[in-house]
Amino acid sequence: MEQPTLQVGGNRLFPIFIKLETLDVLLVGGGNVGLEKLSAILVNSPATRVTVVADRFLPEVRALAAAHAEVTLIEREFDFDDLAEKDLIILATDNKALHERIKRVTRERRILTNVADTPDLCDFYLGSIVQKGDLKIAISTNGKSPTVAKRLREFLTDVIPDNIQDILDNLTVIRERIKGDFGEKVRRLNELTAALSSKDDQPHG
Repeated sequence: MEQPTLQVGGNRLFPIFIKLETLDVLLVGGGNVGLEKLSAILVNSPATRVTVVADRFLPEVRALAAAHAEVTLIEREFDFDDLAEKDLIILATDNKALHERIKRVTRERRILTNVADTPDLCDFYLGSIVQKGDLKIAISTNGKSPTVAKRLREFLTDVIPDNIQDILDNLTVIRERIKGDFGEKVRRLNELTAALSSKDDQPHG
């Protein structure tokens, strides 16, 4: 079997999909950036336990919390005790000095941390997401250009067929019925999915 080529440069982030609903998340910040991060969490994993700490909350943040029982709002200044028993931290205030202080502590405690608009302090990034049914694609530009990621998300959302969930469901049934070894199953599934990448099926402009 051909070995994968080791990547020396470029985007060296390791892509994973986390079952966030099994974790306890702390979000620090209740303004526009905090709203963006909380929305991203809840759109993708609506039952995630999120504690949001901020000295003020936008009405939209309060509305999101009211609609999700697992979201807890704490209206006060951040306290380092807030880090207790948290698995993942997202910092989304306009106080960079506070972010740096928190990051020093989370690094010592080995708690994965995302710091809004500060790639150098991030252990992970929140990528641009394409989702249709069970298909989910995360896009990363290594923190270089959220605009490019957004444009790619729009493009992929447009070109992926709306009936992709029906395709996935049918392929699951077919995969379970295909006989033969692993190589034969891969060959048959490749044949069945070839139309998804057929140039003849793409719109012409």
